[in-house]
Amino acid sequence: MFNPKSNNLLDDQLAFSGLEMNAIDPLTATFAGISAGSSILGGIFGAKKASSQNAKAKKAQKKQQKLAKKQAKATNKYNAEKFAIDKQNYYNNKLFQYKTAVKQWAYNQSIQDFEYFNVLQRYAKSVENTENQLMFNSIAAADAYAAEQSALDDIRTEDAFNKQGALIDRLQQEGQAALLPGGVSRTKAIQSRVAAAGRNAAISDASLASSVEQSQRNMRAIALQKYGSDMQARASMMIKPIKPMNIPMPEMGPDMIFMPPMKATPAYIPPAQQQSTLAPLISGFSSAATSLAGVDWGSAFGGSGGGVSNLTTSAGNMFPTAPSGYTPLPGSTYNIA
Repeated sequence: MFNPKSNNLLDDQLAFSGLEMNAIDPLTATFAGISAGSSILGGIFGAKKASSQNAKAKKAQKKQQKLAKKQAKATNKYNAEKFAIDKQNYYNNKLFQYKTAVKQWAYNQSIQDFEYFNVLQRYAKSVENTENQLMFNSIAAADAYAAEQSALDDIRTEDAFNKQGALIDRLQQEGQAALLPGGVSRTKAIQSRVAAAGRNAAISDASLASSVEQSQRNMRAIALQKYGSDMQARASMMIKPIKPMNIPMPEMGPDMIFMPPMKATPAYIPPAQQQSTLAPLISGFSSAATSLAGVDWGSAFGGSGGGVSNLTTSAGNMFPTAPSGYTPLPGSTYNIA
């Protein structure tokens, strides 16, 4: 009968199959038992091996998942630090570029102001030169006017002295003529001296008028020459410069919009492939049942077919109903009575 406390695995399996080692041919029973036991042990070892491989695969999966999480965490940390550094570099470069633009603007503005100051100085010098030239022209014209007027005055003075001398000569000649004996000769002599004095006075007046007209022409020439010199001086004077508009000061541009980096998620680790732990047991018990089915248990039990019928039932149902009080092997599937 089946004994749950028995330590003999073969006896337990035979009892479970409804067979007992009573009056069986020792050689046949031994080979059948060895074959059945080997099959069952092979199934048990196969199940344990599959379970061990499953545990290793599961452990490797967890290790890979842990590494994937660690890698994702490191990637997120790196991306966050890089994002912060990129932003800081952007603001640093933006501020540097703005300060550089302001310095360049100040330099350009100072250059423009300096050039305008130089132009103003050249313009002031040009105005000064023009004013000096105009003053020189006025002085030169005044000297020319004075010289011409002095020459005209000399001519008039000379003419007055000439007229006074002629008058004296006339009076002397008339006095001399009056001392002549009376008659036609004295009259003719007086008339001749009067005519000569009149002719000399006319010549003197004409010469004086000609000199005055020439002096007037000279005055007009001096005025025209001064006007031309003034025009030339004013034409050479620089045009008053206009102060240029200030260079626009640079402005700080708008900030760039930053997109935070997308968080990295752990890489997908496919589930560990699990081997069936029941398949080896099923195969082992099936092989054991096949080995036991090959023994003529009816002859061994003196023609009793109970055992054969029970074994046949066991072969037909690979998972028969276990006797009361039997504990199935781990990983096996049996119906507990």
